Amino acid sequence: MEKIKITIDNKQVEVSKGTTIYHAAKANGIDIPTLCYLKLDHLNIENRPGGCRVCVVQIEGRKNLAPSCSTLCADGMVVYTNKVRVLNARKTVLELILSDHPKECLVCSSSGQCDLQKLSQKMGIREIHAVENAEMSTYRKDYSPALRRDMDKCIMCRRCETICNDVQTVGALSAVNRGFMSVVAPAFEQDLVDSPCTFCGQCVAVCPTGALTPFDDTAKVIRALADPTKTVIVQTAPAVRAALGEEFGLEPGTLVTGKMVSALRTMGFDKVFDTDFAADLTIMEEGTELLNRISKFLNGDKDVKLPILTSCCPAWVNFFEENYPTMLDVPSTARSPQQMFGSIAKNYFAELLGIKREDLVVISVMPCLAKKYECQREEFSTNGNPDVDYSISTRELASLIRFANIDFNSLSEEDFDRPLGESTGAAVIFGATGGVIEAAVRTAYELYTGKKLTKVDFKELRGLEGIRTATLDFNGTPIHIGIAHQLGNARKLLDGIRSGMYNFHAIEIMACPGGCIGGAGQPLHHGDSSIIQARFDAIYREDASKTIRKSHENPYIIKLYEDYLGHPMSEKAHHLLHTKYFEKNKN
Repeated sequence: MEKIKITIDNKQVEVSKGTTIYHAAKANGIDIPTLCYLKLDHLNIENRPGGCRVCVVQIEGRKNLAPSCSTLCADGMVVYTNKVRVLNARKTVLELILSDHPKECLVCSSSGQCDLQKLSQKMGIREIHAVENAEMSTYRKDYSPALRRDMDKCIMCRRCETICNDVQTVGALSAVNRGFMSVVAPAFEQDLVDSPCTFCGQCVAVCPTGALTPFDDTAKVIRALADPTKTVIVQTAPAVRAALGEEFGLEPGTLVTGKMVSALRTMGFDKVFDTDFAADLTIMEEGTELLNRISKFLNGDKDVKLPILTSCCPAWVNFFEENYPTMLDVPSTARSPQQMFGSIAKNYFAELLGIKREDLVVISVMPCLAKKYECQREEFSTNGNPDVDYSISTRELASLIRFANIDFNSLSEEDFDRPLGESTGAAVIFGATGGVIEAAVRTAYELYTGKKLTKVDFKELRGLEGIRTATLDFNGTPIHIGIAHQLGNARKLLDGIRSGMYNFHAIEIMACPGGCIGGAGQPLHHGDSSIIQARFDAIYREDASKTIRKSHENPYIIKLYEDYLGHPMSEKAHHLLHTKYFEKNKN
């Protein structure tokens, strides 16, 4: 690549042609503050609109200051990042932003993680000189089941717009209005629930202020734990154990399964269960459904719906209900593990305890914000009583642990309760992209061929590429698999199916980067691909450490069918563990 020479703060450096001033400075140890800029390594995408003007620099020979994040270097360019004019401009810009920003940092849900707050501290802003007695812009607050939108705090960085439109291709957010009234909002300034929003929450994960935040359910959990008339149980998703430790200073990818169980038990939950149990149950139902469809297809039934699509990810379910209403009979009807667990808990486990379902409170800890929406879907309730009462994120669990004054890192390791706490290695890999279909294959192979599977690691299904394909040999029968993570890749895959480009038997899709491990409820990774990789590796380490690694060999799953459900896809199993989909096109 062609090299050019520029001078930054009297230091001559050599950079590749096409490099921005910001990256040239950073590569040479010169820090330039930014606010709207965001680099997402795992997506190879940048948000660099140059809109906030916090990163301005002075270029010799130019009258105006230039945003370093969006200005390319030119051969012989002379740049100054620390002139008094530059420093004063940055501070003035920040004061102008703050002049139109709510002064509620102490109670803001983003306090401590707010980029605007951190930058104000770094620049030493203690009072605002820019505007006196000015009237602030105000907007109606928007509450959805999963996300909270407070556009009074929007600084027009447009990070959310980039992730929503360019990466996820959802198209729920765009810039509206001009001047002080400009803001990022759903089309026609609708509420999020009336927009194509899938509640994946990736916009929340990149918002630098409190303009987009998760809907916080921790207060409801505390009230439930304090109610002596309720039995409160909790389920934890597989991805949570691979990331929770980051909130307490541990290295990314540190598995904290036992400490997490100990913390939840210390907080007062009556039973601590594992969503992995329900993941094994999901494989029994979804795997049986897959085999039924493939068998019909191989026997000449041309009306059978293939490929079968996994249905574990609620943001993905929202996406295809919105964008592919003619394909609603293609996805598996199996509920997600969260909802399967809730249904079994409120029916089977409540019976074992001898209590009414209304007196059993089911809490889920999920890496995902769309799970908050999912548990409130009407079809997942009985007479108005939801199967899962409240879903909290990994970050919310960390907040509760701190609130309970628990020293997480000193906790001993404890095991999940039985019977809904026993799981296999196939279940834990649900947390990573490719994991659901690999878990299904481990069971489907043995059920289809009648042969023992000696090699359970299907490494051809693993990886962090956005779209992956593989063909597996089921004893002479080729099974074609497609895998995608992030909704933009899902769209490419489904459009490819409709155009005839792809021919699959089964497809796994997850909405978030890396799957659930990169969910918007996880500790924020700020686009660092090494963190996603570390969590990915941790998931498969836990799988490898399990004694049982196939869902159909889980003894508690076997007993559940023998004592309660009958067999996979039975009438009772279908009633409790399956669902249907609805056309929700709002465009």
